[in-house]
Amino acid sequence: MKVQNLLLGAIICGSLTSCFKDEPLNAECDIEQAYVHADDPTEIFFAASDTLVNVLSDADDIVFEIKEGVDVSAMAPVFNLTEGATVEPASGSVHDFSGGRAVVYTVTSQDGQWQRAYNVSFKAVYPVSEYDFENYRLTDNGRHYEWSDLSSTGEWMGNWATGNPGFAISMGSAKPDEFPSTPVADGHSGSAVKLETKSTGMFGKLLHMGLAAGNLFIGSFDVTPAISGGVEGAMRATLFGRPFDREPLLFTGWYKYKSAGTCVDGDVNEIPGSHDRGDIYAVLYRNHDDRGDAFVLHGDDVLTSPQIVALARVPEVADTEGWTEFSISFDYREPIDPELLAERGYNLAVVFTSSIEGASFKGAIGSTLYIDEVKVICAETN
Repeated sequence: MKVQNLLLGAIICGSLTSCFKDEPLNAECDIEQAYVHADDPTEIFFAASDTLVNVLSDADDIVFEIKEGVDVSAMAPVFNLTEGATVEPASGSVHDFSGGRAVVYTVTSQDGQWQRAYNVSFKAVYPVSEYDFENYRLTDNGRHYEWSDLSSTGEWMGNWATGNPGFAISMGSAKPDEFPSTPVADGHSGSAVKLETKSTGMFGKLLHMGLAAGNLFIGSFDVTPAISGGVEGAMRATLFGRPFDREPLLFTGWYKYKSAGTCVDGDVNEIPGSHDRGDIYAVLYRNHDDRGDAFVLHGDDVLTSPQIVALARVPEVADTEGWTEFSISFDYREPIDPELLAERGYNLAVVFTSSIEGASFKGAIGSTLYIDEVKVICAETN
């Protein structure tokens, strides 16, 4: 364990953007949480919990999701910073965020040697239900690809995530096209997504995470637990789903799949009698628990949580000869609450992976899933 921790610490120091450095004064310069006070939060936000944003370690954009047409011309975000850090403009100062404009906040570390800029904005975000995967780009550091749908005004929404950030740490020399989740030009129509189960090398094997399934999902990926919490932490790194305001009925799309055969475990030992296959599903769930606290599905409960309201899952993603269409009805476990739906009290997660047990670091290295032209067909609204 000491060797693992030393290796992990060295990689974190050299790879993350959290500005860690071995100095007498703290060298971190991160916003960990952002919060705004409102006398009646539901006048501005869909839920009181939306006034708080937990900021992922590799995120540079902080977006407060608001209702359409509300006045955000005098908002005063408050920030929880890493120890000793300062921020300019000051935490709690009032600014005009109307029209979706962003205010840039610069955080300086306690030792004064490091800075990091964050773009903070208040936006009305509209859920989408058709996904063609034509919009992708390299991350700011150029390491790997990321995907997004575009808003009605053409803005990057950042609603899709992958495990690529975790793979970037275990395989530091990998080129963008060598990551588990990559774009391809020859999709069913235009571009598509290629998801391939990859080896994570000696470092991954040392941590019992010897492979990484290619994945793509609506939600976000938190790299910190993925690299510091072992297998259980990696399960918590995937945050599935975004708010949704329609009643989904049918889940459709196109895929190709080729299994690499016998699976291995996180130590890269063969699992006798196993045969890898992919997984494709969509989940609708309540995004607040019985106490009214914000709730999100993770890798350990995305298919089992009692918060789940409806599920559409392709029965078997096995080898195909070419592009294959799927069309699956949502199986409802409880009726939709119209009022809750109107207030975006449900999240929708759409998930694709090249290895069905990839979240548990089981799969066949080389198994490949291609995805394109996906839709969630919903009931008509008035």
